[in-house]
Amino acid sequence: MLKQWWLQRQLKKRINNSSLDSARMHYQYLLDHLHQPISTVNLLALDIEMTGLDPKKNQMVSIGIIPIINAQIQPKLAQYKLIKIQGSVGQSAVIHGVLDNDLKHALSIQEILLWLFKQCEDKVLVAHHAPLDLQFLQRALLSTQIHSQPLLAIDTLHIDKERQLRQHQVLKTGSLRLNACRSRYNLPIYNAHNALTDALACAELLLAQLSQMGGMEDITLAQLLIKNR
Repeated sequence: MLKQWWLQRQLKKRINNSSLDSARMHYQYLLDHLHQPISTVNLLALDIEMTGLDPKKNQMVSIGIIPIINAQIQPKLAQYKLIKIQGSVGQSAVIHGVLDNDLKHALSIQEILLWLFKQCEDKVLVAHHAPLDLQFLQRALLSTQIHSQPLLAIDTLHIDKERQLRQHQVLKTGSLRLNACRSRYNLPIYNAHNALTDALACAELLLAQLSQMGGMEDITLAQLLIKNR
């Protein structure tokens, strides 16, 4: 109960301190649905590809999103965006496949951030290894002075880590990567490091996890958000 009270307090603070209308709507949606079954909550699975793993040095190059509405993945509403960067993608192109030439007509980081907040006005973010994605987004939000309040998300990596530890399993190197987690639920293996494909893979993983945890009717949004604190 104490953690839920803390979460409510934090969301109210974010609502009061947010200057961006879509950000206030997003936090209000989270607050209004904290104690609702996750089956009734709109979700937005997200993946971001970067030039590296350090938010202080590296940049985001692409983002993929796919909604989960009424506990159903909505592939027709999926979106994929390329992001302009300063300089070159360098050797990171080997990982994510995005080339400098692909970014000639990409959106600016400001456009991407405003677009993303619009997409999640009535949705909760979901990501695999969410802290990494959120750190990149938060740094971009601060540098563009669009928004300063910390973001929240459901983290499928953290959910699987907790499940493995409860089963007294040893966490082997690589055992929490997206495809490794998916394999434990007999989900197909996708080619990694395309933002849209990974967003879909994350969405499918979350639904499989929730099914194993007892079903979406018995788990609240607050329970999943608290797991990340």
